[in-house]
Amino acid sequence: MPEAPRVPIRTRAALAAAAAARWASRTAGRGKGSMIGGLVAEKIDPQIMARLAAGKSTALITGTNGKSTTTRMTAAALAGLGEVATQADGANMDAGIIATLSLHRSAPVAALEVDELHVAHVADNTSPAVITLLNLSRDQLDRVGEINVIEQSLRGGIARHPGAVIVANCDDVLVTSAAFDAPHVVWVAAGASWVGDSVSCPRSGEPIVRTGDHWRSTGDEAFARPAPQWWFDDENVYGPDGFVAPMTLKVPGRANRGNATQAIATAVAMGADPAAAVRAVGTVGEVAGRYGTVDLGGHRIRTLLAKNPAGWQEALSMIDETADSLVIAVNGQVPDGEDLSWLWDVRFEAFEQTKVIAAGERAADLSVRLLYAGSEHTVIDDPFDAIAACPPGRVEVLANYTAFRDLGVALERAGATPVSTEGSLR
Repeated sequence: MPEAPRVPIRTRAALAAAAAARWASRTAGRGKGSMIGGLVAEKIDPQIMARLAAGKSTALITGTNGKSTTTRMTAAALAGLGEVATQADGANMDAGIIATLSLHRSAPVAALEVDELHVAHVADNTSPAVITLLNLSRDQLDRVGEINVIEQSLRGGIARHPGAVIVANCDDVLVTSAAFDAPHVVWVAAGASWVGDSVSCPRSGEPIVRTGDHWRSTGDEAFARPAPQWWFDDENVYGPDGFVAPMTLKVPGRANRGNATQAIATAVAMGADPAAAVRAVGTVGEVAGRYGTVDLGGHRIRTLLAKNPAGWQEALSMIDETADSLVIAVNGQVPDGEDLSWLWDVRFEAFEQTKVIAAGERAADLSVRLLYAGSEHTVIDDPFDAIAACPPGRVEVLANYTAFRDLGVALERAGATPVSTEGSLR
């Protein structure tokens, strides 16, 4: 294993202080301490991210949905190149990235999940070999603002790194616009089931016309769906030079097949063997609790995370309609976005034949939406209590960020037993 590069005294002091902060946090029972360690280190040495990233071959993975899963898959696909610095917990802003790099100083490769708003800044500090763009749609308007602002920020950040390879989803109009002018782009047909935020061209403002899988701008003849170099179907993944391989995944949903294809393309762009990369993404199962299944009190509970209209629409398609019960939990804290008007963009009409329990701090808002969707439901505010109220059997739980996080803690404290995933899902 290569030695970590030598760093200035100020950086060594920052790393020592971060280690002390992590120890104090763990000792006090306040968590793993990675975030506080990153915050302390950056306060002491504002240049620490750039110094820790120096010498690493780095991939930055971003998008509105699928960042954590794709990053985990990318890290697995890159493992053949050596130790990979990557977040275990999805901490995708500066403090989390600094903490990750500080814990993997000698790793020659990094696969870093990055919040969309922070990509340009993180790229300036890490000089990435690859920037992977998954998708762009509305998310937490009270924090992020309109999605076109994110597209413009990504476009500007990419322009400052002309040597980077951009792995971009050509099915997503906003992602394509962000990557379109870059000199080195690997186009991936990763899918775009949600098109509500790309009805007009981000470059001309004119309508986008769609024909089958193809799309084009009516205001800019040159701006149209690029031909993909990587794509997938229900059985295989396809790549350049006639590459084809069976792709079998442990995580559900068509969106995750798209995520896996972008992870493979990213790893190959960084030097990984294509066939080995395909095998590696198939080993990724539960990701920070997402898709995890536990047993507790006569219930087999599977948890799914959704954070915005596009993510909810995709997650709803993953619900097992043969399950005995369905709990939907919605909070409205700052990490979730306090504006929940997006609930009216999600097609809850799909559950008009399914009995649902509405839960979470904003269960009343969800209940109104379900009422108008014609979905028979009851309301139990606490998601843990909602699960307990379900009849014995399989329970599907769909929750937004803080509801998902808090339920995970409650299930662990109650002694829920993880269920190992047997087999795989196509």
